[in-house]
Amino acid sequence: MAWYILYLLNLLWAVAETSTQTQGSCYLTIGQLALTVMALTSSCRDPGNKVSILHRQMENWAPSSPNAQSSTFYGPSLAVLALCQKNPETTLPIAVRFAKILLANSSPFNMDTGAMVTLALTCMYNKIPVGSEEGYRSLFGQVLEDVAENISMRIKDNGIIGDIYSTGLAMQALSVTPKHPPKKWNCKKTMDTILKEIELGKFHNPMSIAQILPSLKGKTYLDVPHVSCIPGHEGQPTLPNQTNPAPTSASNITVIYTINNQLRGVELHFNETINVSVKAGSVLLVVLEEAQRRSSMFKFETTMTSWGLVVSSINNIAENVHHRTYWQFLRGKTPLDEGVADYIPFNHEHITANFTQY
Repeated sequence: MAWYILYLLNLLWAVAETSTQTQGSCYLTIGQLALTVMALTSSCRDPGNKVSILHRQMENWAPSSPNAQSSTFYGPSLAVLALCQKNPETTLPIAVRFAKILLANSSPFNMDTGAMVTLALTCMYNKIPVGSEEGYRSLFGQVLEDVAENISMRIKDNGIIGDIYSTGLAMQALSVTPKHPPKKWNCKKTMDTILKEIELGKFHNPMSIAQILPSLKGKTYLDVPHVSCIPGHEGQPTLPNQTNPAPTSASNITVIYTINNQLRGVELHFNETINVSVKAGSVLLVVLEEAQRRSSMFKFETTMTSWGLVVSSINNIAENVHHRTYWQFLRGKTPLDEGVADYIPFNHEHITANFTQY
């Protein structure tokens, strides 16, 4: 397999390994464990007992509620994909149960989850063991048809699918699904727009790179098992050479930062604003750290995810999956499409952290 598949999955594996080192292997989520299995496979390494552990976890997995939020199904979709690539026959009962749960769930999928569901069930659809019930193909096909239509409805005139960062997985999904949606997808238009966005420096988060890179080379995550492990067949994957630019003196900018919580049922309500001075080119995380240094009101905590750091608590008010609350960051009235460790605010920009319910 070409180096880019190895590179992207090693990036994802590094994310999972970071979690292992900081929390211990017992605390890997189903999604992180699935990524680890795929990354090891793509790197011609033996995943050992990780496959059997993942299989057991998926046998016991169930959503928290009949109408669980769509992101609940992202990790399990990765797991079905990883297990399908290892042994579709033993994965079939897991995939069938998963597909039935998806059909029973009434919450609409977000783009990333829908795309990953497509990749996982396409793998199963294409590898249904000989002699299995034909109803399984119909079951997988029904889910794939519903999800493909949902994805296609989010194709914009410029080719972007959902938003710029959801487009990578969506491209993979639409390129492999056996159930083509009624709305035609112009792949070339999407590719042209993505290439322009790359030139503008949009893709620097490892996860966003990992999701867009396969489509740029006409590949998808379904190509992971096709790696060639013949010594000398291909050069080993290497990270791009990165040279540190000569340090330059950067002027300071001022960012207006507001934290707001007005949700009913939450004990502490507040709306506080502070002007923060940081070096030009600093990411938003630096703004938050400086605000916290100046006032305990702006104390915050973060959680590491596969997409990087996510702010999970501000002023002792923490996100809660059961209450469906989280901290949403906005520039003006527009939600940020990058995380706090990636987004670079400009001078006099007003950034708001708003405690929100979805």
